[in-house]
Amino acid sequence: MKDKIRRIFESEASAIRNIPVTDSYEKIVDIVHRHVHEKKGKLITSGMGKAGQIAHNIATTFSSTGTPAVFLHPSEAQHGDLGILQQNDVLLAISNSGKTREIIELIGLKNNLYPSMPVIVITGNEESPLAQKADFTISTGSPAEVCPLGLTPTTSTTIFTVIGDALVVLMMEKIGFSDEDYSKRHHGGYLGSKSREKSH
Repeated sequence: MKDKIRRIFESEASAIRNIPVTDSYEKIVDIVHRHVHEKKGKLITSGMGKAGQIAHNIATTFSSTGTPAVFLHPSEAQHGDLGILQQNDVLLAISNSGKTREIIELIGLKNNLYPSMPVIVITGNEESPLAQKADFTISTGSPAEVCPLGLTPTTSTTIFTVIGDALVVLMMEKIGFSDEDYSKRHHGGYLGSKSREKSH
């Protein structure tokens, strides 16, 4: 059992080490900075199923570190929630296959409102229909899932999380986000107390 666990951990660690590092990261941080911090828009993240849960986590992490972001459920978007979009926003869509119907439809709905709004896609398939609609694409490297069926989002969601963390950290550095800034956005709990102690 311990050997199996070690193999699972090693498989996921190897997938992280093999994420392609490209110029897209710098370009994406620049475009998000321009739209959110200069034009006063916000980052909209979206994804379906487990990818959506990661997209939600990315949005909350960005928000707590000084870059306003919200999660938009692609299905709820079709029932009125699309109204959260504003002129200077940026859309970050996550889909491992790049074929998720609801996300592809979301891009079309976005285009009806704000066709010039930039679209960032994180995917395991750079040739996918979704990637073709993106202004900026980040590849996961398309690692195999550790799920024994090769189906359940496991490794792919780990990679989405790591890529999101990289974007958050790069943005924090770009805007010079400080302990004091953090404490103003994260008042409660241990982290709130710790950030206030560090800022004094």
